[in-house]
Amino acid sequence: MTHPATRWQFWIDRGGTFTDIVARAPDGALRTLKLLSDNPQHYADAAVEGMRRLLGLRAGQPITPVLVECVKMGTTVATNALLERKGDRTLLVTTQGFRDALRIAYQARPRLFERHIVLPELLHERVIEADERIGADGTVVQPLDEAALCSALQQAVADGLRACAIVFMHGWRHHAHEAAAAALARAAGFEQVSASHAVSPLMKFVSRGDTTVVDAYLSPILRRYVERVGAQMPGVPLFFMQSSGGLTEAHHFQGKDAILSGPAGGIVGMVRTAAAAGHRKLIGFDMGGTSTDVSHFAGEFERAFETQVAGVRMRAPMMSIHTVAAGGGSILQFDGARLRVGPQSAGADPGPASYRHGGPLAVTDANVLLGRIQAAHFPRVFGPGGDEPLDADGVRQRFEALAAQVRQASGRDTSAESLAAGFLRIAVQAMANAIKRISVARGYDVSGYTLQCFGGAGGQHACGVADALGMSKVYVHPLAGVLSAYGMGLADRIALREASLEMPFDAPGLDAARARLAELGRAAAGELLEQGVAAATLQQRCTLHLRYQGTDTALPVALAPQASLAPLREAFEDGYRQRFAFLMPDRALVIEAVAVEAISPGATPAAAAAGALPAAHAAQPDEQVRMYCDDPDAAQAGWRDAALLQREWLRPGACVDGPAVIAEANATTVVEPGWQARLVADGALELRRTQPRRVVHA
Repeated sequence: MTHPATRWQFWIDRGGTFTDIVARAPDGALRTLKLLSDNPQHYADAAVEGMRRLLGLRAGQPITPVLVECVKMGTTVATNALLERKGDRTLLVTTQGFRDALRIAYQARPRLFERHIVLPELLHERVIEADERIGADGTVVQPLDEAALCSALQQAVADGLRACAIVFMHGWRHHAHEAAAAALARAAGFEQVSASHAVSPLMKFVSRGDTTVVDAYLSPILRRYVERVGAQMPGVPLFFMQSSGGLTEAHHFQGKDAILSGPAGGIVGMVRTAAAAGHRKLIGFDMGGTSTDVSHFAGEFERAFETQVAGVRMRAPMMSIHTVAAGGGSILQFDGARLRVGPQSAGADPGPASYRHGGPLAVTDANVLLGRIQAAHFPRVFGPGGDEPLDADGVRQRFEALAAQVRQASGRDTSAESLAAGFLRIAVQAMANAIKRISVARGYDVSGYTLQCFGGAGGQHACGVADALGMSKVYVHPLAGVLSAYGMGLADRIALREASLEMPFDAPGLDAARARLAELGRAAAGELLEQGVAAATLQQRCTLHLRYQGTDTALPVALAPQASLAPLREAFEDGYRQRFAFLMPDRALVIEAVAVEAISPGATPAAAAAGALPAAHAAQPDEQVRMYCDDPDAAQAGWRDAALLQREWLRPGACVDGPAVIAEANATTVVEPGWQARLVADGALELRRTQPRRVVHA
């Protein structure tokens, strides 16, 4: 790292199954630890427990600023609360006549031919219709009846509601009534008050309303988690990763910005480490215990400004990440007719069957059975005492029983190994399809990209996913198993401000956009300066959201300080042509919204030492193991001898031909037949296909 340290720093990714911790010691060395996120028999919070273990503190002993410089964390607390609908009881206050607007929404049918549509459960429990109305031009059509609203708010508080979302018509632009209602809600006793003009000052009532409700619903959960963690380390600066890919101080961390807190750290880590190694075009493949997150990078971070998560529409900047329910903990099932992988997950408790807690068969168990995970070289953190290895014998018994069910139902001669291999093929195809959605479907040819795999389970499936996509290069960082946590330490501090504009894309409109951006930029910079960031380190990045007049799809276009209309329109048309394959040159453009980021750059990973590439040499295996290979280029699938190597003992230039298993403390990398892994100078593994795949014609 670039800055000398005198105290510890902790970079943490609290995932659904595992909590990953990267600690930078006072001497600059990096240490890692992986714990189950939920292990109530042994600790209350995995992040705090991990820090205590690395610091050598006793249970319950506080973590102090004398020892720790700062903690940077990504968490799934908000994500899980949204998915499981376990946020705070929330009240929605809206304009009279619009109580059902968020329920009706856009009347989109998620599955066109289903006759019985089950709508997602609403986040808000109760609605108050305020007697008020401000017109689109700012005219007060109906003054706010404060007395009636105050009485209704007090009754809601008396009934136990403590979170309030306020969404009035045209409130994004004319917010006097929203501000007055927010003051009344705080006076009535609401602990969390989210007003749409502050949370999401953008057009579109439904997405603005949903975003505000999400913020009110999740922010109390986050606040309690922050307070609980903060109580264990009084005085230690605590930063959280936002969905946009930037860190913020804990008390600025809001519910609407927390949905992709953990995965965003993975993208930052992916890009920074791959760029240092010379890779410019990347497909991110982050496979954890619960799900797999895939992402695309071709020179700049991609963000989505309007997304839908768990049936809820949100307008908040998020890293563009596509998630598929295929992780190491995804449950394997036979429904009597076909094999299914997920979407349900075994989680951390009870976890997969091999975790010795009575859990169901999962993807991890299939890898254990097939020798792709060697139990003797996997962390011993399982069983009632948290000190036993994976249960390989129990996994085989469970797969044998399931294979018997399949034979009885189908009449086909199915072995336990072929069954497990079939489950893995399904999981790999699901992950490959997810990558196609964010790349091929958007006009990108990924055959020349590098697949960067990370997450605890990514290396086990990287070669298979690359083959499914026609890719021939895979990059595995030395900290791939904890790369999302490592990304927390490399991330920038970011404050983002955005606002709707709705002006023609012409000279006066561009001048108005620059004026609005200057105002927003001062507010964003002020937020970071309040957090102690040095003014000299601040950078700003401005963005216009442009769309064709009469359409509703806006694309972000970077706004350079001296940019004129022509290059901005050209940049918009390049992006539009790539996304939609056509242009509408006769249509005028509209500046829908503007956004500005104030940035304090984070640390950078140490670059590999310059000089000649280390000489290639064949690595000597530590031992030979048996691995079941379901190789489509081979005559038939079956057990084969595979080299087992410990990554920590490999020297730069070491080459490993597949089939092989490369084990390390936080991950396992499987080198499939036809692939070769090479350890490069920075300690990373680069996997390349050395034998062309057989092409089968119909």
